[in-house]
Amino acid sequence: MPGRTSARNFEASQAAQKSSSQPLKSRRTTASPTIAIPDEGPSSSLRARICDIFNDAQKSTDAHRKLAVSLRKIQEECCYEPTSRRKQEEDNFGEDDFSVEIARCVIRLMSVKKSEATGDRIVRFLGTFLRRANDKDAAIVSKVDAEDDQTLSETPSTRLTSHILSIILPLLASKEKVVRYRATQLVATIINSLDSVDDDSYHLIRTGLLRRVRDKEPMIRVQAVLGLGRLASNEGEDDQDNADSDDDYANGLLDKLLEVLQNDPSAEVRRALLLNLPLAPKSLPFLLERARDVDAATRRSLYSRLLPALGDFRHLSLSMREKLLRWGLRDRDENVRKATGKLFRERWIADCVGPTGAAEDNTTQQAAPPSLDGLLELLERIDVVNSAAGTGIAIEAMREFWLGRPDYRDAISFDDPFWDHLTPESVFVARSFNDFCKEDVDGKFGALTEEKMPEVTKLAFFVQRYVNDLVNNIRYNSALSEGEREEDTVEKEFVVEQLLHIAKALDYSDEIGRRKMFALLRESLAIAELPEDITKLVVDVLRGICGSEAAGEREFCGIVLEAVAEVHDNVMTDDLPEDESFHSARSELSDSTPMKARSATKANGDVNIHEIDEEKAIREIMINMKCLHIAQCMLENVEGDLQQNVHLVTMLNNLVVPAVRSHEAPIRERGLLCLGLCCLLDKALAEENLTLFLHCFTKGHDALQVSALQILSDILTVHANLVAVDNVDPTLQRSVYKIFTKGLKASTTPEVQTAATIALCKLMLISVIRDEDLLKQLVTLFFDPATKENAAVTQALSYFLPVFCHSKRGNMELMAAIAGSVVHNQVNLADELDEEEEAVGVNMVGTMLVDWTDPRKLIIQDAGSIQWNESGGKDATAVNGDIHLTLAESLLERALAHGCSKEERKALLTMLGKLYITSNSSLEKLQAVSDLVAEAMDAKIGTDTTTKNVLSKSHSALSKVIGEAGTVRASVKDQPVDQTIADMEPKVEEESERDETQGQVVDEDQAVTGAQDTLLEELLHDEEEDV
Repeated sequence: MPGRTSARNFEASQAAQKSSSQPLKSRRTTASPTIAIPDEGPSSSLRARICDIFNDAQKSTDAHRKLAVSLRKIQEECCYEPTSRRKQEEDNFGEDDFSVEIARCVIRLMSVKKSEATGDRIVRFLGTFLRRANDKDAAIVSKVDAEDDQTLSETPSTRLTSHILSIILPLLASKEKVVRYRATQLVATIINSLDSVDDDSYHLIRTGLLRRVRDKEPMIRVQAVLGLGRLASNEGEDDQDNADSDDDYANGLLDKLLEVLQNDPSAEVRRALLLNLPLAPKSLPFLLERARDVDAATRRSLYSRLLPALGDFRHLSLSMREKLLRWGLRDRDENVRKATGKLFRERWIADCVGPTGAAEDNTTQQAAPPSLDGLLELLERIDVVNSAAGTGIAIEAMREFWLGRPDYRDAISFDDPFWDHLTPESVFVARSFNDFCKEDVDGKFGALTEEKMPEVTKLAFFVQRYVNDLVNNIRYNSALSEGEREEDTVEKEFVVEQLLHIAKALDYSDEIGRRKMFALLRESLAIAELPEDITKLVVDVLRGICGSEAAGEREFCGIVLEAVAEVHDNVMTDDLPEDESFHSARSELSDSTPMKARSATKANGDVNIHEIDEEKAIREIMINMKCLHIAQCMLENVEGDLQQNVHLVTMLNNLVVPAVRSHEAPIRERGLLCLGLCCLLDKALAEENLTLFLHCFTKGHDALQVSALQILSDILTVHANLVAVDNVDPTLQRSVYKIFTKGLKASTTPEVQTAATIALCKLMLISVIRDEDLLKQLVTLFFDPATKENAAVTQALSYFLPVFCHSKRGNMELMAAIAGSVVHNQVNLADELDEEEEAVGVNMVGTMLVDWTDPRKLIIQDAGSIQWNESGGKDATAVNGDIHLTLAESLLERALAHGCSKEERKALLTMLGKLYITSNSSLEKLQAVSDLVAEAMDAKIGTDTTTKNVLSKSHSALSKVIGEAGTVRASVKDQPVDQTIADMEPKVEEESERDETQGQVVDEDQAVTGAQDTLLEELLHDEEEDV
């Protein structure tokens, strides 16, 4: 055990204190400090022993603890009174000698590059040693001065730490990035290794690291935030509220780090802050925001490291839980999705199950046994009623849960008592388990459904029971004005929906169960009070029960139409006997009523009749809406020919056509949806009513315009020959194109603009529409600054434009033909914008156009790009460059035009230098482009050095390629010369050996003959209705 502190250490302590106060003044100077190697003097045994320890420490980290113990023994020998007289006579080194030798090693560490692992090992060793030394000294001081624990005691280790910091803190402002990096790294390591530092060192460290947060090198910023993260967790309120100073204390340290977390361009810096910032209520929203970070590793760190360490997830708000699950499970990176699934099925379920006698150390904690109550609570915590509907995330979360928890798969049991008292959470457990087993491709879990799920007949009784309960609840609530049990109704609806989802996935090979379910669903469909979502599910299940063949489809249509007629008849005849009896009784008593009373009764009767008529009209609208909804659900499940199905023809004439002719807007709009679905089944009907949908877009409101665009898109996709063939009516074709043009320009209604953009992109991808003007409008819309406010349009065009161009050679040629006009429009747009608005740079537009028209990026190369080698095999290394030649012609013709401005001409010629020219191109096109380049040089359209060099290089490259083109055509054994104008170096590009499959449009069967009356003439000439 070392003795008391030696008296000879007092001078060294004072020297250390003075040196630690010097950096504050030196940091205010403008000159950057440099590394000064002190005078080493003669070698000593102390230096040799310390150097041996550091030499071993830089080789491997395995022996760091042992080496730290050895270095600590040397420190004790130098700083404490020796316990034996012999050691006192042999060793004559003091604390200042030990500090000098340690500082000597630290200074030499500063010049070690980041790529050298030895530097990282030494930094880690210093942190290990300082932590051990401070702990040992604190233990000694606590025994000597146990009564004085209010102040920080000064020990040899604290003086050594201050001495090291006084040396490396000035180096934080060095001009050399390696020195700044090592100094910042060592400071951060010291901060994270020690429990406390003195106030002077704290303020110097804080100021120095805050300046390094703005360093231009990301590796230095990473080390700075690692150190500041530890300081932020211990920062007091005095530092947060000190706003009188002009230095970095004006704002809180945590606020500055949160700003860096949001805005730093380096993913490593953001990730370091994510894992080192304190988990405080103020910082938590900013940390969880990193779930939308652009870097996949940062997002994965949030789900795999931060959220598991956060504690009980139930402290998060409901919306934040749902967002975290949705963002994580639908992330584009697979590792992020896996981390989110693991978090949900392991950590969150453990929080709901509760502690199971686990140890305090998380490393020894074992997974809790399966608990159905815990699983139900987990689903309740994510609001399964809302998160499982539509595009909710609960279904995907439970899929990951069942996949990663085989213990729950084996332990779960769906016996009869389970189905007797269903809750939204419990029924969703059954539905998600059934879907998981049915969706398994390998069939490993198919036996689990047969073992655990009830048979069809039993499930049909459960469905009937809960449907009756729901209908009774709805009828009861309809009589209440306040709707006290509305929430209960929503839960009952959810239970029935999940049961129908289970029924939709069942196997109906059992005829008895099939008949029972069929009869139940047929009766349920005729219930007028049934909600629309449940009605749609009932129709979907009925479609699966009837079978996919033509006979099954006809049976399905007949059953649904019978239900529609029953709904209409039952509701229309409600309360009729009571009314008739009321009027009959009143008429019988009319003879004995006095004249005055009879007149009063007549007046009251008129009022009552008016109210009854109004209620009857509203009732009739609701009935028709219900019937049309059932018909719409049926049409969405039908694929056969309309004329071959008598039930569909009957429905069209008796239900859809009267709805389209109705004067009530809701009925008319839903009738248009049903008519659009009918047009998908009959080309003649579609051709007859195409103008009707065009008129709806022209005269309708925003929602109707969106519906009309979607209907037109579907009709043209199914019946492409309506506008895609040469012999089509040009008036109709122009009308269709005009509708899309108007939709693309509807910037004031983002929904209409989005619908028009998506519809047009789909039609152009499948080659139904091939119009240069429409394509030019799409490209111009993509570069328009106003489009960034409509994220849906930007996202759709970001996907469409490269896919459209790189999928087919014809599409790429179409883009090349409009490139010059696009650049011209962009230049004019930039001139028209205000100073506050920022347009996309013309050079950026040109670069993207060149990339979209690069023939080397075609997915499928045509026959002209494939040659045959000596062995008779395909050689796809020669890519036909005619597309870029076409683009070059377009650019040069535009540049030579009289109306071309200087800025536009410069952009066009800059694009010319990025084109791909190859000898495998057409010789005529090569010569034509060469002549245009020569004409441009003679006209001296290149006014600056850049454009002159582009024209000169283009002319030289074309001359070389033209000269060798004849040789290439004379001998297929020679490799073609590929010349890129930008660098004039031959390149050989390897393309996949695939033939281009030309898209063909198959003619539709023209045998359909219909006798439907045209609805357009009546609607257009109806003076009382304006679609």
